[in-house]
Amino acid sequence: MGDVDNLETPDTASSKASSTKPAQGTIRSIDTYAAQCEKCFKWRVIDTEEEYEEIRSRNAGNPFACDKKLGVTCKDPGDIEYDATRTWVIDRPGIPKTPGGFKRSLVLRKDFSKMDAYYITPTGKKLKSSREVASFLEANPRFKNVALSDFTFAVPKVAEETIPVGIQKKERGSANGSGKRSRAV
Repeated sequence: MGDVDNLETPDTASSKASSTKPAQGTIRSIDTYAAQCEKCFKWRVIDTEEEYEEIRSRNAGNPFACDKKLGVTCKDPGDIEYDATRTWVIDRPGIPKTPGGFKRSLVLRKDFSKMDAYYITPTGKKLKSSREVASFLEANPRFKNVALSDFTFAVPKVAEETIPVGIQKKERGSANGSGKRSRAV
């Protein structure tokens, strides 16, 4: 799952509307959550981030199906189409739900090459790595029941075919030796 080249398997996904190049300084974060039905392969919009995280956390052993959404069946039209009118990112199944009080933040890089994951603590501190999470948990005994394994910095994969035209993407290993090369996508 998570391979956007093979939509024959159901996935959980997040999509972000972005049909044109974003303005300078714009935060590129997820604005719509969707899950693909394992039976009919239609995409269903998931109403909240919390509901999406619940589906994603149990998707490996309990795949999403239309009938898990109240009043919806596979006979109903899909809620959203997988196309290039927005930038799609495909999440891995089985990522744990974010612990209570914390917020998992995903931000798309300016060049649309990947997303970065952060956790915002209940105190407002931004944590950028497992090491920072471990230090925070150790320094704050009130979170002693929160497991380090409940945090993951695995990020959704950007579906390249949905990246807006004209975005300059940095790539590793260029011919000029700088390690950076741009190409229009």
